[in-house]
Amino acid sequence: MSIESQLKAGVAALGLALPDGAEAKLLAYLALLDKWNRVYNLTAVRDAERMVSHHLLDSLAAVQYFNSGAVLDVGSGGGLPGIPLAIARPELRVTLIDSIAKKTAFLLQTKAELGLGNVQVVTSRVEDFRPEAQFDVITSRAFSDLKEFVTLTRHLLKPGGCWLAMKGLLPHEEIATLPGWVKVSANHELAVPGLEASRHMIVLEPVE
Repeated sequence: MSIESQLKAGVAALGLALPDGAEAKLLAYLALLDKWNRVYNLTAVRDAERMVSHHLLDSLAAVQYFNSGAVLDVGSGGGLPGIPLAIARPELRVTLIDSIAKKTAFLLQTKAELGLGNVQVVTSRVEDFRPEAQFDVITSRAFSDLKEFVTLTRHLLKPGGCWLAMKGLLPHEEIATLPGWVKVSANHELAVPGLEASRHMIVLEPVE
């Protein structure tokens, strides 16, 4: 199966309605990731077919939990889940933050080449980031454990906002060590087409 067919089948299996041209942009993003990865080591996944399932569809499986507003993707690396999210939901304002300049250079190039006007790229450690406005949703895919994730980003969350942490197996030990000012408000199992591994979306909210 071609990667085009694999992506189309995966999007259909997820029941996603993507904007016009989104699949072409996702494939163009994948091509950029593959090209830059040879020099910059942005992802351990080298095979284009596996990139479709492990990166694109894995990120797109989470799209349904992002409704509107400003999203911060922490430790964005190669742009996951932020770039697929920005392509699938153009109404979102997505900020990608990473402390490693070669990774943000890739993200800036991707933003320019794909014409992603709803994406902002920041080179900074997240604990040092002081934007003018806070975020409705803070997400990460492979940044750190849950305690560190919420602690380092607490100052960036709007009142009424939430954290969406993408995890593999349900991280019982990480949940047990969460600070008292945050709670797990939901846990969604994600079914990723073409991926046998366990995937979870952990929703965290500040305790009122």
